[in-house]
Amino acid sequence: MSSSRFDRRKFMVAGTAGLTTLAIDTAAAENIDQPQAEVRVCVLEHADRWTEKSTGLTPLLSSAGCKVAPLQVDRSPLEQPNRPQLIVFGSFTNNDEPYGAYVEQFTAELQQFVAAGGVVLEMTQSDQFGNTVKYLPKGMNAKRGDRDLTSVFALAIDHPLVSSWWPDGATQVGTDFFHRNDPNWESFDEWSGMQVVLASEADGRSPCLLEGAFGKGRFLVSSLWLDKCYRPDGTPTYGKAAIDASERFFAAVTDHVRAVTAGTAPSVVVTPLPPSPPAGPMVGHVDTESARIWFRPSDDQRHITTWQCSVQSSDGRTVTATKTPDADHDFTLLFDVDGLEPATEYQYEITPITDGSEVETFGPFKFSTDTMAGTPTKMVLSMGSCAPSDPNYVWTRIVDEGCEGFIFLGDTPYVDSGDLKVAREKHRRFLSQPEIAKMVANMPCWGTWDDHDFGRNDGHGDFPGKHVCRTAFTEYRANREFGHRADGALQTDPFGDGRGVYTSFRRGPLEVFLIDPRWFSRTEPSWADPSQTTCIGKVQWEWLKQGLTSSTATFKALATGMIWDDKTNSEKDDWHTYRYERDAIYDFIRNQAIPGCFLIGGDIHVSRALNYGPRVGYDLWQFIVSPLHAGVIPELDVPHPNLVHHAQEPHVFLRIEIDTHLSPATLKAEWINRDGERMFTVNLDSDQLTPTV
Repeated sequence: MSSSRFDRRKFMVAGTAGLTTLAIDTAAAENIDQPQAEVRVCVLEHADRWTEKSTGLTPLLSSAGCKVAPLQVDRSPLEQPNRPQLIVFGSFTNNDEPYGAYVEQFTAELQQFVAAGGVVLEMTQSDQFGNTVKYLPKGMNAKRGDRDLTSVFALAIDHPLVSSWWPDGATQVGTDFFHRNDPNWESFDEWSGMQVVLASEADGRSPCLLEGAFGKGRFLVSSLWLDKCYRPDGTPTYGKAAIDASERFFAAVTDHVRAVTAGTAPSVVVTPLPPSPPAGPMVGHVDTESARIWFRPSDDQRHITTWQCSVQSSDGRTVTATKTPDADHDFTLLFDVDGLEPATEYQYEITPITDGSEVETFGPFKFSTDTMAGTPTKMVLSMGSCAPSDPNYVWTRIVDEGCEGFIFLGDTPYVDSGDLKVAREKHRRFLSQPEIAKMVANMPCWGTWDDHDFGRNDGHGDFPGKHVCRTAFTEYRANREFGHRADGALQTDPFGDGRGVYTSFRRGPLEVFLIDPRWFSRTEPSWADPSQTTCIGKVQWEWLKQGLTSSTATFKALATGMIWDDKTNSEKDDWHTYRYERDAIYDFIRNQAIPGCFLIGGDIHVSRALNYGPRVGYDLWQFIVSPLHAGVIPELDVPHPNLVHHAQEPHVFLRIEIDTHLSPATLKAEWINRDGERMFTVNLDSDQLTPTV
């Protein structure tokens, strides 16, 4: 996937630090002076290109009564000429080399500085150059996720970092208070040894300001970006109300530093991390007679060894399946329910089997099985890519539009890590968002990946962490297959040692081929041109050929996360890079006279419809839908001779409605935003997608 303001702000900061006072030698550390009217501060900032190169720490802290000097990166915190009481790392400083070099060289000195009574404040950071706060001492931990959140709750309303600038009587504020979108950029998912001061959920989850005590001083770790206020020429990046809110925050920080220096700051009361809540259930692959249903119990339900899924039709007929959570696969459950009837609506529940003690039942939820092939029907599927991992009503809109199934086209979620724990956590948090959870529990869902859930932006098959990300993907999806096993056979068990994640399914008159262009790319010579490197690999190509030639569906979608032409930027994850294989696919469709084919792509944070003309014996269309989140990239909405429609619109999904009651059968593709507005529509029919003689 392409980089953007959104995906470059994927923050995940983790580290360890000691909350309790540790027995360290502070003799080498100069005692921080007693408080005075003017607090001495050193700042390190980075003029990032995602906020118009904005900074702001110097004017904001100066207005709060501080004497501000740049951090001299060749000197330790204890050797700075202005003898600071506060050191501030501004938002996104870790995108610049001096930050990384400084915290690596002076980790011990930063700890000594805090132990002697100093304060270190770190604003929001990116995880592109490491996902830990490397200078924190043992016992403290703060790990960022990839969610941008609007609401901010005061968990400690009387805390001096809150009380002096918080609106009277309010427990929750948002955009109307900060006057900037999503003040909590890349919220924390995990922490330990720290107090949650501010958070984006009322129960303390998704913190955006954490405080940890160490010796006489404090570590403050934030995911707020309130320091980004002024462009390089000094003009405000945001309005007066936004800057006023930032000034109030840094005034509170300054007063708190005075209290810490004087030894009068309130004690830190550690906030425990709540156990992970249940994730799911999620309805996965459903056909005419079976369904796959996925579920992960909460952490505090791990003692329950057996779970049951009961599926019931309206006439009372019940089918059940039981499973034991797999400790090796994050305690996930995958129920295979067989013996269902076509075109039937079912209700289902998931229940733990215990010794009779009272337990929670999950449900009832519902789903419908597919119609028999050839039966006249009207079918509606939806799909989208590049999704938020925070609450968003785009998912509610998908349900309200009458969609009976959804396809995750990749970057769903943003993982961006080869660490298994991180990958699992990001999938879990994604599926646990309330609107997503409601949708996936009540309609069949299928999924593939793109680069960010594959593990790396612009990632290809030579990415060393792909095996880890595949493990997490298969643990958190319920497709019919997940690529193939070592012997080349399709892998239906998600927990095997397989290759790729490709799969296909049929829903009424539509068969969807979810092609995996990531796993095999750059790993072997191309089956289409041995002088080039492959994109999809020979085994997947054989699977695709067999599937296309045997399909009797009226319409056939060839879907990948990446687009089927050139992104026209520096990244190489598009089908233009592997055009020899793309063209071979087109030639195969044309030479075999396979009707009803069209292309689907995502990734680029704009939506487009292109008609390549009679490339396959009839007009070949590509439908690009992106993003489900807010991060549009206008520069990727480039001119193209085959471009028919385009929109630079956030929170967009594709709704495809097919009606085979009509002759010829019709296909209507609509690009819809979360408010129900239609961006554009493409109307096709089966005659238009039939090869000409």
